[in-house]
Amino acid sequence: MKIKDHISGAKSTLFSFEILPPMKGLGIETLWGGIDPLIEFKPSFIDVTYHREDFVLRQRPDGSFEKISTKKRPGTVAICAALQNRYKIDAVPHLICGGFSREDTENALIDLNFLGIDNILALRGDARKGEIHFTPEPNGNKNALDLIHQIKNMNSGIYLDEELANGQDTNFCIGAAGYPEKHQDAPNLEADMKYLKRKVEAGAEFIVTQMFFNNNYYFDFVMRCRENGINVPIIPGIKPLSNSKQLSILPKIFYIDFPVELTSEVEKAGDEKAVKQIGTEWATQQCKELVEAGAPVLHFYTMGRSEQTKAICEKIF
Repeated sequence: MKIKDHISGAKSTLFSFEILPPMKGLGIETLWGGIDPLIEFKPSFIDVTYHREDFVLRQRPDGSFEKISTKKRPGTVAICAALQNRYKIDAVPHLICGGFSREDTENALIDLNFLGIDNILALRGDARKGEIHFTPEPNGNKNALDLIHQIKNMNSGIYLDEELANGQDTNFCIGAAGYPEKHQDAPNLEADMKYLKRKVEAGAEFIVTQMFFNNNYYFDFVMRCRENGINVPIIPGIKPLSNSKQLSILPKIFYIDFPVELTSEVEKAGDEKAVKQIGTEWATQQCKELVEAGAPVLHFYTMGRSEQTKAICEKIF
């Protein structure tokens, strides 16, 4: 079922969350352990992230080095299939530009279509470790807008092989990312909003936001979207603070701000257990306010851990 249909048919705020594929070498049981405790809250869909390859230098016997491509979290497509088979819940795979040629993307979309997966979250993806700027794959999509165009073309039966006649139309509902506090590469909020509008005009039918810890960022973001003619559902992304180190780590990775009130509470906490409780209570209040304001879905970035999300959901759903 498409995300837009989940939302249009809902009578109240829905619940969803994002998971990471297990690290290479781990069994899928590690994944189920983070999902099973949340099933009682009837998630409408579960996102599955995709992680691009990294490179390592491996020394040869002769002393020279070779560059080896590695994927530490493979299996996004297979996990989506396993999710839908085990839980009968819609899986939403991330597709990224980094590490994919356009042919790789087309093949992944064909596989997902064969599996009956209806939704895609189309993302540019991050730069490789050690790189300052994102570098697209040779013959790959340069950004999320290009990726959305490719998915939309396949929805119209247009494949990369121009000689292919009567290609089957796919039927993906396409999602895009939104940044209430501005994407790191955008020069300003106005430019970021223009780019988001182009993604919606190209075919994005819902938006999932970057995490935020101040609801005013989300409310302002929704207002600016509506003022700019962006009228698709905007799903807020929630990440409960789980330890004090995240106060310095998360802003560096995701370019977000923490409210002074939250950081002050954390500074007064006696230990990490107290910090985790503060994070849970803060996110719970965020969620209550978002539900009251009519947010279509509460989407949790669980990072494979369900304890805090479960505690929040017990008070919300």
